[in-house]
Amino acid sequence: MFYDQSEFDIRQEWGLRGVEVLAPISDVVIVVDVLSFSTCVDVAVGRGAAVYPCRWRDESAGEYAEAVEAILALPHRVAAGGYSLSPTSLMGIPEGTRLVLPSPNGSTLTLAAGGTVTLAGCLRNARVVAEAAQGLRERIGVIAAGERWPDGSLRAAVEDLLGAGAIIHYLAGKKSPEAVVAEAAFVRVKEDLPGWLTQCSSGKELVERGFAGDVELAAELNASECVPILRDRAYVRLAHSS
Repeated sequence: MFYDQSEFDIRQEWGLRGVEVLAPISDVVIVVDVLSFSTCVDVAVGRGAAVYPCRWRDESAGEYAEAVEAILALPHRVAAGGYSLSPTSLMGIPEGTRLVLPSPNGSTLTLAAGGTVTLAGCLRNARVVAEAAQGLRERIGVIAAGERWPDGSLRAAVEDLLGAGAIIHYLAGKKSPEAVVAEAAFVRVKEDLPGWLTQCSSGKELVERGFAGDVELAAELNASECVPILRDRAYVRLAHSS
């Protein structure tokens, strides 16, 4: 296939279709959804919680949470008063909490990876996730989640390009042109990630909605030593990550 980047060790793609193409021919898939899901997973799992991906927050999500004896995240992003797709809402989550986290982007991509080893990566854990992925296998697919236009089509998102590029920057191996371009974007702006994330479209939206703290938290490059890995339907901390 022209589009699978199979002649390269390190591949980069976008969205659901990217997962569907790369997961079957990759040893490891890294899901990157910087201003929401992946940063939430890093924060929660880093504090000892288990995060269960779920695509939609509907009646089935409640039933799923009950089945796995977990808390269901709130339907809307909130910074306080409950757990949600706001990373700052998870800063105080207790160790041992089981959380079902619906997300039409990050969760959907995670579930689409099938049996391929799946990690959740973001700017906060870029270095350690890359090192863990490299230690597990050689063929690595890095998937930038992107956002959605009102009609449901994929909107390429700067924050996810930079998150993917950051992880790729710490990976060794033969990199596809797509991976090289993502890495180059990260290298170009890495000295001012908070500024760039605040000014990009997704960041401006969150700041306008009162979630500037989420953007600031997501921009903290290599602030985390947590490697979230999907096991038994939940993201948990990879045992050897400190």
